[in-house]
Amino acid sequence: MNDHAATLAVPVLTIDGPGGAGKGTISGLVAERLGWHLLDSGALYRLTAQAAVKHNVAVDDELELARLAEQLDVSFPVEDGQPRTLLEGEDVGQIIRTEQAGERASQVAALPAVRQALLQRQRDFCQSPGLVADGRDMGTVVFPDAPLKIFLTASADERAHRRYLQLQEAGVDASLSSLLKEIQARDARDTQRSVAPLKPADDAITLDTTRLSIPEVVDRLTELLAQRGLVSGV
Repeated sequence: MNDHAATLAVPVLTIDGPGGAGKGTISGLVAERLGWHLLDSGALYRLTAQAAVKHNVAVDDELELARLAEQLDVSFPVEDGQPRTLLEGEDVGQIIRTEQAGERASQVAALPAVRQALLQRQRDFCQSPGLVADGRDMGTVVFPDAPLKIFLTASADERAHRRYLQLQEAGVDASLSSLLKEIQARDARDTQRSVAPLKPADDAITLDTTRLSIPEVVDRLTELLAQRGLVSGV
């Protein structure tokens, strides 16, 4: 699939937004409800970095990293509303979320050839019966022709609180004030970067989840899909 216009043959729901807005959880639940494919785009850079570790490729070897990215064997099956992350058949969901993995991913993501390779790799996830694409530039860069684009957001305070609760449930000590500062700094980086900055697509629907429950957001998105004739009987 070499032209993003080709994605129009298959319905695509893009869900972009800042970290902590609930994109991952919401995307997984919507994909499961519809029986659609799921793309966790942010994971692809972490997966490329992990593949580099697995195959002993240096994080500054741009051409070899681009080759790895192009041939990345990944999938995101959804089980009980929770997406798993498989690299070459191995569940690496926990490994790629470590601080060290994030640092490697940041280095990899700075390489233009890798970004280009992953752009096409992301578009290749667009398969029948449909795709839910979760990320930061899904509606603006990767799937600009998607028939429904959502920009999911929430207040920085609420997003920090959600992250705090997640860490607490995982048994990880965290500081709420530190998490808030990290989220605010990340928002600034994402919105001000020169390549694919975080912003709503011109035709995106912005949905603030600060005071909404997860089921309410999932219902709202499936309603919007039905209103546009993209799904039926949901």
